[in-house]
Amino acid sequence: MKIALAQLNTTVGDLSGNEAKILTAYHRAVAAGVELLVLPELAITGYPPRDLLSRAHFVEQNLAVLDRLAAATGPVGLLVGFVGRNPHRPGRESTNSAALLQNGRILAVRHKTLLPTYDVFDEDRYFEPATENTPVQFNGHLLGLTICEDIWNDEDFWADRRYRRNPAMDLVAEGATILFNISASPWHVGKHETRYRMLASLAAKTRVPLVYCNLVGGNDELIFDGGSLVFNQHAQLVGQGGSFAEDFQVVDLASRQPVALAAPVAAEQVHQALVLGLRDYLHKCGFTAAVLGLSGGIDSAVTACLAVVALGAENVMGVSLPSQYSSQGSLDDARILAENLNIRYEVIPIQPPFDVTKQQLKGVFAGRAEDLAEENIQARLRGVILMAISNKFGSLLLTTGNKSEMAVGYCTLYGDMSGGLAVISDLPKLMVYELARWINRDREVIPEPSITKPPSAELRPGQTDQDSLPPYEVLDAILEAYVVRQQSPAQIIAAGLPEAAVRQVVQLINRTEYKRRQAAPGLKVTTKAFGVGRRIPVAQRFREF
Repeated sequence: MKIALAQLNTTVGDLSGNEAKILTAYHRAVAAGVELLVLPELAITGYPPRDLLSRAHFVEQNLAVLDRLAAATGPVGLLVGFVGRNPHRPGRESTNSAALLQNGRILAVRHKTLLPTYDVFDEDRYFEPATENTPVQFNGHLLGLTICEDIWNDEDFWADRRYRRNPAMDLVAEGATILFNISASPWHVGKHETRYRMLASLAAKTRVPLVYCNLVGGNDELIFDGGSLVFNQHAQLVGQGGSFAEDFQVVDLASRQPVALAAPVAAEQVHQALVLGLRDYLHKCGFTAAVLGLSGGIDSAVTACLAVVALGAENVMGVSLPSQYSSQGSLDDARILAENLNIRYEVIPIQPPFDVTKQQLKGVFAGRAEDLAEENIQARLRGVILMAISNKFGSLLLTTGNKSEMAVGYCTLYGDMSGGLAVISDLPKLMVYELARWINRDREVIPEPSITKPPSAELRPGQTDQDSLPPYEVLDAILEAYVVRQQSPAQIIAAGLPEAAVRQVVQLINRTEYKRRQAAPGLKVTTKAFGVGRRIPVAQRFREF
């Protein structure tokens, strides 16, 4: 069978826009002379639609699109994801479904069996799972239709499975001669390799062609990389979609000519993911430009570089907001970065409003030495100015804090946390350094001192992060173990990390949950990010020590 895969960048709720993309891809498939076009999971509605699913007219409009798509089909089939209605009650109102369309009608509908309800996924909240799934007759073939999670549960690949059923193997046992999986599988570091190994293992086990079509694009905090894969009956990779970009691939499932799996550099993947997530977040929210504070440090430098690639230099403004504690080196680094990126650059000192604010508070603060309160006033004055620029020019304010800072609360509410998107909030500090060096691989875009100097918020004389934090090599290792792998402090200490540092970092992480709850949405690039996939109560008294 000759097929086409269209990994589309859909927008949640843009039913007419998604429909137009689907029809464009279908006409291209017809011109390519294929038998079937395969599209991602929930291509009609975009993924994830979340509580839009509770609106009956949203589901009805998505079904109307499905009917129009069916009416537009001819002999070339179309496999598309949509939201179905569950006719069996009690139960959830909707189903996560796939429809096979051909010759003006809906040939078959199949529903998702395994509903992920962990991390960023919440599908059991909305969908009724399928209780059965049988192969579908199409042009003399028996097609096994699965949706995303349905292929992520093979007992020969996963040592620890979430579900008892294996829908892919059930379909093969019932005679399916080709397996299809339409997917909306978010990307994170390492996902590219894991996905390939899992699908290759399943293809080798089933000995039938396996077609996997994945969504691409950014939707809120999630980034979908595409990377669609096609294996023939000999478990050879015979087709693959591009990464972090829409793609249209024509593949002959009978091909015996394997293709080499793309093997991008890890830092390059992170860069591509963040650029895509940033660009889509702004554009899908109706923004065209961004503004951010440039401190001369590595975090704001990396964020600015990402913004320029995503939006164009003409759509990015950098603002330096020096205080009396800002070093000349930091001011120079911020200016040089702006010149290297060719972005608009403004310098607005915060010393005058800081002095006025301290004078206003003099009576209230009488008898008390300057401390964190005055430091935070500086950060909040910067937030006020940046938000004013955002409002005046209609630009989205980007926050520049990294995951290590967010973890331990080294960020100021209504100060440097002000903004509409936290671009690098899921990048631990060491990963920020790695990304900076990758950005500078051909020429020095980020000034070298921004990378090599000790990190500092510069809110008091001579301040550095390591005055009160462990080295980032230690901090990030604890963060990975405690937040991502969810190990206990005892396990982390037993693995060789310093007990005092573990105690300090774990206590800081737990103490600052209230701050993260008020943070801007952050782009997810690791297996566990702060955000919708990590739901720790704020008012709670569980303590690790």
